[in-house]
Amino acid sequence: MSKTTAAITAVHGYVPENILSNKDLEKMVDTNDEWITTRTGIKERRIAKKGEALSDFGKEIVDGILEKRGIAPEEIDMVIVGSITGDYRFPSTSNVICDKCGLTNAWGFDISAACSGFLYALDIGRVYVENGTHKKVIVIGGDVMSSIINYKDRATCIIFGDGGGGVLLEPNEEGLGIQDSILKSDGAGREFLLQKIGGSLAPITKENVESEDQYVYQEGKTVFKHAVKNMADVAVEIMERNNLTADDVAWLAPHQANLRIIDATANRMGLNNDKIMINIEKFGNTTAGTIPLLLWEYEKKLKKGDNIILAAFGGGFTWGSIYLKWAY
Repeated sequence: MSKTTAAITAVHGYVPENILSNKDLEKMVDTNDEWITTRTGIKERRIAKKGEALSDFGKEIVDGILEKRGIAPEEIDMVIVGSITGDYRFPSTSNVICDKCGLTNAWGFDISAACSGFLYALDIGRVYVENGTHKKVIVIGGDVMSSIINYKDRATCIIFGDGGGGVLLEPNEEGLGIQDSILKSDGAGREFLLQKIGGSLAPITKENVESEDQYVYQEGKTVFKHAVKNMADVAVEIMERNNLTADDVAWLAPHQANLRIIDATANRMGLNNDKIMINIEKFGNTTAGTIPLLLWEYEKKLKKGDNIILAAFGGGFTWGSIYLKWAY
């Protein structure tokens, strides 16, 4: 009897219409287009309009998946959302998306793993499909980073954008779909990339409500160093564990944090530029949204059976890699 795997059978993405370009940022902070482009590879990013929440992104993503796959909302069993910018502290944004999309037979939850959120959520969804308890699981990665970014801080505001994407996981008996995963974390890295107040450790009060500590803080050099090493290491590790050479890999779908990190990962894997999915110049770092957005944009280039490596590194620290065979 063949092993049941969890395969991606549909993918959809969403980004807001509003564009924040490097030229726009020149008017807001002490920076310039050349400096941003040289150091990050980003030219512009999308910003949610006022009142637009993560669940609104999710509704667009789920509706797109249902239409592509030709299935009814009632057929979805579960929705898992990877994000650090949910609509509320509670309830979960997964619950809100299920309500907005009429997914009356689905349940779900949110995963907080920063830029690795989609990978964490995808691997969890895989388990439910492989064990036979769930037939149709939607996994979403997305963030409204503009809601927690200080647009006076040039170290962070140039990097992040808003957007997200999602995939439908279904059982597969052909040996396609998710083949292997390696997920890791190191909580000692939390001091270098975090939102300092707003949690139970330091709730927002009238004394700190205007503090810049409510926004994302990043110690760029330290995060960059760890990201370059760990994202490359884990991508190479999953190749070696599955006896894959650079020739065997059709695509690398790397987290879009910084073009230099992406290049370092691809170089360690021995991949040419034509095998790397990149859209950082258009969307910046959408945190948990980058990898599903890549799959959405490159969908028409993907072929059934393609070996694809997903790799990410994020705050926490969290990082990981997933190896899958494209199923359609």
